[in-house]
Amino acid sequence: MRVLIQRVARASVSVAGEQLSAIGAGLLVLVGITHDDGDEDIAWLTKKIVQLRIFNDEAGVMNRDVREMGGEVLVVSQFTLMAATRKGNRPSYIHAAGEAIAVPLYERFVASLAEALGRPVPTGRFGADMQVELVNDGPVTIWIDSRNRE
Repeated sequence: MRVLIQRVARASVSVAGEQLSAIGAGLLVLVGITHDDGDEDIAWLTKKIVQLRIFNDEAGVMNRDVREMGGEVLVVSQFTLMAATRKGNRPSYIHAAGEAIAVPLYERFVASLAEALGRPVPTGRFGADMQVELVNDGPVTIWIDSRNRE
């Protein structure tokens, strides 16, 4: 699994002009899923995301996690995070899991985050053409790949 995490002042996701979800300050998490992702990836990423200290403390140092600052989390599926760009100019999405694999993993990932945060996690609509709006706070943007645990 790959996630692109953005610290946001606010974010929302809409489909066909209808807003599905919106959050205030917190994290926008874009998630891509590949064929061999599983529960271990979900558990590792959940822990990493909720404990990621990227919010400022009283001294202006990034030393707080999303729970400590009372932030919200919005999760949006994004298969293009699995793009392979090695050859040519058209990305290949061969590594992106199909709906039969990706949807259950996506739902378990969202549920895992909700459990870790102790509150519901709003989402986009899997597979839909979504419009995501955000105000990146910082900007702070972090890429995490569960297969490359740096």
